[in-house]
Amino acid sequence: MKRNTIYKLTLAPVLLIGLQSCFVAREYERPERAVNEELYRTDQLARDSATIADISWEELFTDEQLASHIREGLENNMDIRIALQRIVAAEAYYKQGKTGNLPLIGATAQMTHQQLAGNSQFGAIFDGALNQYDLSANLSWEADIWGKIRSNKRALEASYLQSVAAHQAVKTELIANIASLYYQLLAFDEQKRIAAQTILNRERSLETTRALKDAGTVTEVAVKQTEAQLYTAQALAVELDKNIKVLENTLSILLGKAPGDIGRTNLAAQELDPEMETGYPVQLLRNRPDVIAAEYGLINAFELTNVARAGFYPSLTISATGGLQSLQLDELLSANSLFANIVGGLTQPILNGRRVRTQYEVAQSQQEIAYLDFRKAVLTASKEVSDALYDFQAAEETIEIKTREFEAYDTASRYSEELLNNGFANYLEVLTARENALNSQLGLINAEYSRLSSVVELYRALGGGWK
Repeated sequence: MKRNTIYKLTLAPVLLIGLQSCFVAREYERPERAVNEELYRTDQLARDSATIADISWEELFTDEQLASHIREGLENNMDIRIALQRIVAAEAYYKQGKTGNLPLIGATAQMTHQQLAGNSQFGAIFDGALNQYDLSANLSWEADIWGKIRSNKRALEASYLQSVAAHQAVKTELIANIASLYYQLLAFDEQKRIAAQTILNRERSLETTRALKDAGTVTEVAVKQTEAQLYTAQALAVELDKNIKVLENTLSILLGKAPGDIGRTNLAAQELDPEMETGYPVQLLRNRPDVIAAEYGLINAFELTNVARAGFYPSLTISATGGLQSLQLDELLSANSLFANIVGGLTQPILNGRRVRTQYEVAQSQQEIAYLDFRKAVLTASKEVSDALYDFQAAEETIEIKTREFEAYDTASRYSEELLNNGFANYLEVLTARENALNSQLGLINAEYSRLSSVVELYRALGGGWK
């Protein structure tokens, strides 16, 4: 009898292994429409397998002050640290999911005291009280016939990898934001320098205008107009000072520290001129971390749909309990106290308030949402790449035009002042020429910043910075 029981128990795992081959969970395949070769809207630059996203940020940003700020931000930024903790949490769940095929084993030590009625059947036998001592171990195991446990494991793995990609996305975004704000600070510094020089020039011009007025060459109107232009330049300097302080505070927070001064070089020292390769659009799926994270979100939802589908099928579980049980503590460790039981069960849901069907339909809906999020991430990435390419091209052309424009206005301003001093020009022409020259020079600096910013944006849009 015992030999027959042992034979059945030995045969059970073999049969279960055979049942596990009936795997009904589907394998994930990337949606065909996720990416195509028409994602980039540009005919300005050549496309090949090379991409600036493969360049390390340390190679791209050669300004040592900027590199120092990026290193500080990567170490101290709050969003980076939060993302790292999310990785830790997801990794813990993933480690738990890897043990899904293992049996659950527990141990129990228990003493039970029952106070029985003296007139009851057992109360008369045990003198009104009963003590029982138990020392046991229990085991339970579910056969993964339909792949539910394996799908859950893959879902948790995808969730973990999604958190890793999300951290990489935060890193990429942080590097781009620090670089962009740094370049904007340099642009404001340059505009502040121009404003300060303009104030000095207009103070001297005001003195000259007053002298011309005393000589009868111009009227008091010209003096007041020159004075007003001086005030305009002073107001511009105040506005630029405010912008610089606000930007320094913003950049300080990104660096994970209290608002304060930001060390920096100058706009003329920047040499950000990489080859603007974009690579093939499909490379977004391996370079851009937010797209990678979105796909892992889709994989997670896909595998959870597998788990929900498995709920329609019967589950096979085996449980076993064994140990020592005695009414006397001193006899607990004797051979007569040994006990054991094994239970195998097959459970098929029939009527459960539509819970299984609801879980499956919800899982399908969440999978569709995850697909749409993935598709949206790809389309958004392609738009940002295309925008950055056009911004770069426009900035290049604008710099060239603004340079010629400033040279023309600057020359006109000098000529008009010479003509005025010799009595051959209207003072309104001088004022207009000065204002146009100042605005043109400020616009040129904005164009130079736009060019630097577009390179940073293209680098981020292609998924650069996290490697």
